[in-house]
Amino acid sequence: MVTVGQIMTRNIVKIDTGTSAIEAAKVMTSHKIGSVFVRQDDDIVGIVTEPDIVRKIVGAERVPYYIPVEDIMSTPIISIDERRPITEAADLMEHYGTRHLAVSKSGVIVGV
Repeated sequence: MVTVGQIMTRNIVKIDTGTSAIEAAKVMTSHKIGSVFVRQDDDIVGIVTEPDIVRKIVGAERVPYYIPVEDIMSTPIISIDERRPITEAADLMEHYGTRHLAVSKSGVIVGV
């Protein structure tokens, strides 16, 4: 059985609340990733993905320089334990219509 922990990306990129959507997009571009976690103090409170920026900003004709990430982030974060099979992750992603899942270990996010 292949587990989520075996295929996840361990590099977690975080941005702070108050960061503009344009800065979030620049971070994703520079790291060559499709999502960033949103941090408030030391807690991860949401996730912003490329589709969030496309649908909620570009598609809505909003100006990304003035939109804070907390206005477009998905919350609560959908997560799965790293020991779960990838088939369960696929089912969760299909159910929630997402391409990104937070991967947790003992309740702490350790990957995506």
